[in-house]
Amino acid sequence: MRRSWQIFWHVLFWVSVITFFVFVAHNGGKSTMQSLLIIFVVFGIVNIGLFYLNYLVLIPQFLDKKKYKIYALCVIAAIIAVGLSKFGLAVIFKPLTYVRMGKAIGFWQYSFSTSFTSIVFVFLSTVLKFTIDWFMNGRIQRDLENQRLSAELSFLKSQINPHFLFNSLNSIYSLAYQKSDTTPEAILKLSEIMRYMLYECNDNKVELTKELQYLQNYIDLQKIRFGNKAFINFDVTGEVTNQHIVPLLLISFIENAFKHGIANDALSPIKLKINLEEGNFYFFIQNKKHTHNRDASGGIGLANVRRRLDLLYPGKYNLDIRDEADTYTCQLSLVL
Repeated sequence: MRRSWQIFWHVLFWVSVITFFVFVAHNGGKSTMQSLLIIFVVFGIVNIGLFYLNYLVLIPQFLDKKKYKIYALCVIAAIIAVGLSKFGLAVIFKPLTYVRMGKAIGFWQYSFSTSFTSIVFVFLSTVLKFTIDWFMNGRIQRDLENQRLSAELSFLKSQINPHFLFNSLNSIYSLAYQKSDTTPEAILKLSEIMRYMLYECNDNKVELTKELQYLQNYIDLQKIRFGNKAFINFDVTGEVTNQHIVPLLLISFIENAFKHGIANDALSPIKLKINLEEGNFYFFIQNKKHTHNRDASGGIGLANVRRRLDLLYPGKYNLDIRDEADTYTCQLSLVL
């Protein structure tokens, strides 16, 4: 379909150009239909041949390879050859094309006028070639950039699953070590979470309802880990309908709250709030800091989140992180 459209526009372009030149050659209506037909067919073919000689051969072979002198010589030779061909055709079809005002046109006068026409067609083919190359190069660059971004997003997403699995298995190991009766329930919760991560997060965006359920499952898993002594206030306000969000975007904030914060203090619970308002998504989480719980490896969660936000919500998000003496607060706003 794309090639057929190219052919269509090329044909339309040539019909327009040749019609214009025939109109100019009409000479105030004095030219006959026979002479116009000859000009249209014979000389049109010569000009089109010069156009595509420059477009398909000379520019790719010489100009694109920076062989400027050879290109210039070839163009001059082509213009001279075309000029001689036109003069020969004009003599053959005399007096239909060669006679003006009742007398023959001189060789140099005719050569000058045809050379000017040839230069116009060379110029048009050069402009067209560079215009198409400019658009093609731009599209190639965009495709390469999109591929790079897709590869980077895939890499960032691949980091999430092992990171999450590592932390969750540590939690379940702790339960198993204590011979807790909640270990099977924790494994079941982890299975539900992993099913979501493996089979429902393959698209760039997922339904917000599924993402919220995923967060709830994670919170339930942490409550099992803490022996139902984990205190977190999870509130969702606003209407959750058919909104979509980038998957696995919020889990790092909640992971950090449980990992670095105090979750077993009923007086200072983890505060998690999500608000939906006219296409805007607001996320808030705050936890009391546990000064003795530090991740020596530094973690990759928040750096991962920042990069994904830059790639997937450019100019459409605001992330505010406040690391204060006793509390750690994250606020994120998105335009869904």
